Amino acid sequence: MERCKSHTCTGTLDPSVVTFIAEKEGLTPSEMSDLLNKKSGMLGVSGISSDDRDICAAAAKGDPRAILTHQMLEYEIAKFIGSYMVVLGGCEAIIFTAGIGENQASHRTGVCKYFEYMGVKIDEKINNETIKGKGGLISTPDSTIKVFVIPTNEELLIARDTRDLISK
Repeated sequence: MERCKSHTCTGTLDPSVVTFIAEKEGLTPSEMSDLLNKKSGMLGVSGISSDDRDICAAAAKGDPRAILTHQMLEYEIAKFIGSYMVVLGGCEAIIFTAGIGENQASHRTGVCKYFEYMGVKIDEKINNETIKGKGGLISTPDSTIKVFVIPTNEELLIARDTRDLISK
């Protein structure tokens, strides 16, 4: 299958869904791959775009599918963090990085709300100021788990990965 680009992949789903949809819609394997990898995820749920900036603009205007897209995204991120907490036997820090993690304070708040029962507390003022390349601690001093934003240079990482692939 083609590697997912942007936020268009399905995410987690029951494998039997693939054959069910393919049979119901009469899709070829190539068409099914296109549906799963290019027309699903945030694009599929929102019906707007795979770019979170477009979805944020629509959500700000009250678009119900854009709002649902964000709720689903935050739930899925929290679910993955929670699963790692179980496997690791606990958690000392939650780190947000890369595009959405660095630049969407509202998503960080939404994700961390799932962990409030564990004592995770976000300083909303600091959280809202920690965007566009600014990193730091965004949890309150009494938060049971520290929450950080750590900026990354995605272009540099892609360039290094490309260099490593070419040099082999």
